[in-house]
Amino acid sequence: MPQPVIALVRRRKEPVVVQTVRSTVAAVLSYVAALWLSNAKVPLLAPLTSLLVVQVTLYATLTRGIRRVNAVVVGVLVAVGFSSLVGLSWWSLGLLILASLTIGHIVRVNEFVPEVAISAMLVLGVSVSRVAATAWDRVLETLIGAVVGLLFNVLFVPPVWTESAGEAIGGLTNRMRQLLLRMGEQLGGHTPVDLAAARLHEARQLDQDIVQVDAALTQAEESLRLNPRVREGLLSRVVLRTGLDTVEVCAVALRVIARTITDLAKNRTEEELFPPEEAEALEGLLRHVAGAIEAFSLLITTDVTADAEVAEARLLAELSASHETRERLAHLLLAGVQQHPRQWQLHGSLLAGVDRILDELDVEKRSLRLAEELDRYSREQVEGHPRLARIKQFISLGRPGREVRPPSRSPF
Repeated sequence: MPQPVIALVRRRKEPVVVQTVRSTVAAVLSYVAALWLSNAKVPLLAPLTSLLVVQVTLYATLTRGIRRVNAVVVGVLVAVGFSSLVGLSWWSLGLLILASLTIGHIVRVNEFVPEVAISAMLVLGVSVSRVAATAWDRVLETLIGAVVGLLFNVLFVPPVWTESAGEAIGGLTNRMRQLLLRMGEQLGGHTPVDLAAARLHEARQLDQDIVQVDAALTQAEESLRLNPRVREGLLSRVVLRTGLDTVEVCAVALRVIARTITDLAKNRTEEELFPPEEAEALEGLLRHVAGAIEAFSLLITTDVTADAEVAEARLLAELSASHETRERLAHLLLAGVQQHPRQWQLHGSLLAGVDRILDELDVEKRSLRLAEELDRYSREQVEGHPRLARIKQFISLGRPGREVRPPSRSPF
């Protein structure tokens, strides 16, 4: 078996592979349906529409399908109107494109604005006697492709991509953990500036990693919306999103710590970075902080309640050890600064960065933030869709024997 095929099989659960297979099958089905339902000999517009409509999530499929059909219909109507008034020439073509793009923005078809002008040009490009028939064929093929794509995603519901998002968050936090451990190992003895600067560069690279993780999380959030496989979609989205926000703040604080150590290395080129006792305490503190970040990652990404409880217990233990080590380090640094007051402000910056991470990982504050986010979302739903909220409340209260229970620790 060729290597590309083997690699594709190994990656069969990745969103790109799944989307490739699903789009191909949906496009073929829409082409067959268009041959059966329309008069077109080569109805390529139907599979093209399916390719554009069938997305990696059900929510994206619904929204893009509606916008796509809307764009084609608007473009056809514009072309029919122009065909009854003017013929096709350079100035009428320019006016047609201008009007189509303007109307596309007015009807809010978003990324399908160019499709309005494309549909109008294709319809206007035929002879005047065939404008009506061409317009109808184009609308019919678009509808067939959109309906087939929509039914395909409804019958074969796209998977939930929370696992991929969890793996992305886990990869990010693992890189942060490894960086903290390497920074702690370089504190004893003389630390070359180049080595400290390399760690700072790694900390800055985390910004790019966060962008990629955010894209994966956005896809996971969409996969939870309108998905019948998900029972607690809102809670899952809030847990992952707030978790990534916390990790992002920790990454910023980590960059500050790396910057501080680099500045200390620049000012202490002829001596050790920290005395042995201070270096040992700071290494232990960074090790506990690294463990806390790892435990936090497991807490927000695990699918099993028991595993989440174990991760929370470990997080509490690491945070407790971090606070104790931090207090001991603060006393050591204070005594050292009183004897050698050089770069005292860098010592304060180092402790401030650690404090920022520990504060973000605090379990009680995270629970309060989750409750606030859930309340905010519920309030926005009631204010934005009051009738729908009343219907949901009526249905909920009307179910016999219904008991309201708090969600489990595991969000999934």
